[in-house]
Amino acid sequence: MAADTLVIERLNRTFSSPAGDVAALSNIGLKVKKGEFITLIGPSGCGKSTLLKIVAGLDSDYSGTVLLNDKPIEGPSIEKGFIFQEPRLFPWLTVEKNIAGNLSLKDPKVRAKVDELVALVRLKGFEKSYPRELSGGMAQRVSIARALLRNPEVLLLDEPFGALDAFTRAHLQEVLLDIWQKNRTTMLFVTHDLDEAVFLAERVVIMNPRPGHIRTVLPIDLPFPRKRASQSFQELRRKVLSEFEKVEEPAVDHDHGAGI
Repeated sequence: MAADTLVIERLNRTFSSPAGDVAALSNIGLKVKKGEFITLIGPSGCGKSTLLKIVAGLDSDYSGTVLLNDKPIEGPSIEKGFIFQEPRLFPWLTVEKNIAGNLSLKDPKVRAKVDELVALVRLKGFEKSYPRELSGGMAQRVSIARALLRNPEVLLLDEPFGALDAFTRAHLQEVLLDIWQKNRTTMLFVTHDLDEAVFLAERVVIMNPRPGHIRTVLPIDLPFPRKRASQSFQELRRKVLSEFEKVEEPAVDHDHGAGI
C-alpha cells in the first residue's frame, strides 16, 4: 500500500470582512496516497479553490493540519506545482523558456529536462514559439510542463481545462493522464465537469457548500484507458451524479460572492 503523500485533518478556513465572517471550509479531512489522482467537484462557493491554495501554501490563515510527506505546509515550494485555469505564460518568452523559468537552458540538465517535457506534453516543433502563436490548449500544455519541471510531489490543478472547447478539453485530459501514468505525480484536480471528474480520477471528492465540507468520496474502479460510452463508465457517472444532486446549492450572497 502506498504511503500518504498528503494528509489533511480538521481543516477550517474563515474569511473576514466588514459584512461579517464567512466559513469557507469546515472540518475537512482527506488522505491522498502517493501517486493518486483525485478530482474535487462541487458547486461554486464550496471551497474547492481555497482548499487547493492551502495545499499549495498560498493561503496559511487556517486552523487544522495539512501535511505533505509528514511535514507541515508552510508556504509555496517546488514540492507543489500549481496550474490555474488560465495558462499565465510570460508573453515575451518562448515555449522552452517559459518551461525553464528562471533556470538556464545552457545547463545541459535543464536543457534535457525541458526537451523531455516538451515531448511529454506533445509540443515538439513549438519550442521557439511565443504564447501569442499558440492555441489555448497548447498554452495550457506549456503551463503543465512548467509545473512539472522541478518534479513536484503533488500537482494542483484548478479547473485547468474549463475555458477550452470540448474537443481540446478531451485531448488535454488524455495528455494529462499520459503524463500521470508515466510520472505517477500525485494529482488534485478541481473541476465542475462530472464526466471529466469520472474520466480522470481514482477517487472523486464531492463537496458541499457554505461552509465547504466533504460530502462523500467515491472510488472510481475503472481501468485505464477509459471509454466514456462504455456501460461501466456510464454507471459510475450516474452514481456520482446521484450523489452530486444531493448537494445543497449555496444561498446567493451578494456581499461575499460565490467564488470562495
